Amino acid sequence: MKIEWKRPSEICENPQFIIDGANRTDICQGELGDCWLLAAIACLTVNEKLLYRVIPPDQSFTENYAGIFHFQFWRYGEWIDVVVDDRIPTCNNKLVFTKSFRNNEFWSALLEKAYAKLHGSYEALKGGNTLEAMEDFTGGVTEFFELSEAPKDLYSIMRKALQRGSLMGCSIDVTSELESRTDLGLVRGHAYSIIGLEENTKVRLIRLRNPWGFVLWKGPWSVNSKEWSTISTADRENLKKQTIETSEFWMSFDDFKRNFTKLEMCNLTPDTLQCDERHSWTVSVNEGRWVRGSSAGGCRNFPETFWTNPQYRLKLYEEDDDPEDGNMACTLVVALMQKGRRMQRHQGARFLTIGFSIYQMCGQNQHLQKDFFLYTASKAKCKTYINLREVTERFRLPPGEYVIIPTTFQPHQEGEFILRVFSEKQSTSEEVENTIGSDQTQETEEEKQFRAIYEQIAGEDMQICANELMKVMKNVLAKREYTGFSLETCRSMIALMDTDGTGKLNLQEFKHLWRKIKAWQLIFKRYDKDKTCSISSFEMRNAVNDAGFHLNNQLYDIIAMRYADEHLNINFDSYICCFVRLEGMFRAFNAFDKDGDGIIKLNVLEVSHFWCFLQDDILSFYVEAIILMLVSKDLKLTCYLEETSFAISGK
Repeated sequence: MKIEWKRPSEICENPQFIIDGANRTDICQGELGDCWLLAAIACLTVNEKLLYRVIPPDQSFTENYAGIFHFQFWRYGEWIDVVVDDRIPTCNNKLVFTKSFRNNEFWSALLEKAYAKLHGSYEALKGGNTLEAMEDFTGGVTEFFELSEAPKDLYSIMRKALQRGSLMGCSIDVTSELESRTDLGLVRGHAYSIIGLEENTKVRLIRLRNPWGFVLWKGPWSVNSKEWSTISTADRENLKKQTIETSEFWMSFDDFKRNFTKLEMCNLTPDTLQCDERHSWTVSVNEGRWVRGSSAGGCRNFPETFWTNPQYRLKLYEEDDDPEDGNMACTLVVALMQKGRRMQRHQGARFLTIGFSIYQMCGQNQHLQKDFFLYTASKAKCKTYINLREVTERFRLPPGEYVIIPTTFQPHQEGEFILRVFSEKQSTSEEVENTIGSDQTQETEEEKQFRAIYEQIAGEDMQICANELMKVMKNVLAKREYTGFSLETCRSMIALMDTDGTGKLNLQEFKHLWRKIKAWQLIFKRYDKDKTCSISSFEMRNAVNDAGFHLNNQLYDIIAMRYADEHLNINFDSYICCFVRLEGMFRAFNAFDKDGDGIIKLNVLEVSHFWCFLQDDILSFYVEAIILMLVSKDLKLTCYLEETSFAISGK
């Protein structure tokens, strides 16, 4: 197939962005296997407010046309703008991928292109989950229910969800032939939208929509069924008035649970729509990462390392207003999402198998240690660990203090994540501090200004290299009467924080770096009493201890010799450079200490890789780091040639 990229004006006469509003007939699948995305777009057309949040209005091929269009997507806790030009892949002058049934309408094709850009390529959109796209269109949190195992209060859950503007869909599992019809007119493997619920003295009813506009329910409460005669004329007219489209129909809630097998729900966050606050979730958002040898401890099956995982304290204050079962508790939804894996698919990345556990605690302000988890059972946990982008679970817990432990199934698997907690009533969630500080993600006004500077410096690729990092740091630190950082220090920072191997920092990596610098800066100010932007080499020992690095006297001597000037002072640049390298030193050791026993064991092939890694010019500071590590941990180097391995072990 010969692909040509063409503008709509080169494909047809009088191209239009949207004709008579966006609707389901504008979404026809092409050659790309992204039906999961198109199903989510079809759900989006049901709610105009949501739709035009994603597709900003007042864009056209005539007025203020500049050859570009922009769309908005929720991306790991924030709404971002994605701009694309209007060149679309064609073959024989016809669109190859998503298209409208009208030859001159292009909003759906351009939306698909923007979503492909968000993930790196069209290729990245092959295969996926409808809930994943619904989440990116709304910023909401998704839930999945097997109706055969649905909770007793499912009707109440769905009623509250509809009050909040949540998107809901349902489907029937395919047993043999795709899109085969049931005896009562429903289609297997087909997505239906849930529009409303009604309850009277006779029955609970649910209103559904068939997005494709044909094949309707033929059972009880269908258009001409006898059940309509069992309710009052006023109720009958009210219910029938609500089915404004021929594709909509009613059925009893019991029949719904019997005939459908899956329910998918996307609950909206308060910032998604300007809705009544009474119907909004309270949302807490935390970002974090699993680092090999440091905070990637694996699941509860690995008690020696499980406690090292990131920990997030959760406080539940208020009970629900109207519990279905009469038991007073707090309803919450916990959602753990791994970041960036789809975009890294071309590099061989796959979704990690992830999950989480919740423990009850009281008055603990520090990172919980191994003994706590050895002798304390979890209060709640996800049903299963799974290799999806997000794992979501709904719980009802008594008011109190808890800690959430997000983990990969296996230890030593690296990745970034976002943990969200949605509660019906007031709650708070924040990371429990570890020895070197906390990664709380409440964005201050200062950080917003910093983000703006970042976007200005980073350019179109939204990545910062060492030279760009020097510029942005200089801009920010100048406001605090500090000089910027040297190129050497900036290279060390990038080597430490660059988790995806690009040699540059993306926004999240940069934010993580900036939080560390802020924490270290506070320690520096504590000892820079004369405000000369330097501290004495003697004070450096206390500063290092305050940051959580515990070293021996030999290493403190080396730090003074390496970083102090002729007056035995250490300036801010050298101070930060030292801390970055200390962080890298311990991270490097822990990365090679696979068993967590304080011993590095390498075979011959690993030895070669190990020394090549140390001698790389870009990462040359690790040579110094390993030497410092040997001294700081009072280790010796032992070679066992006959065993084709060597070990760095404690005396």
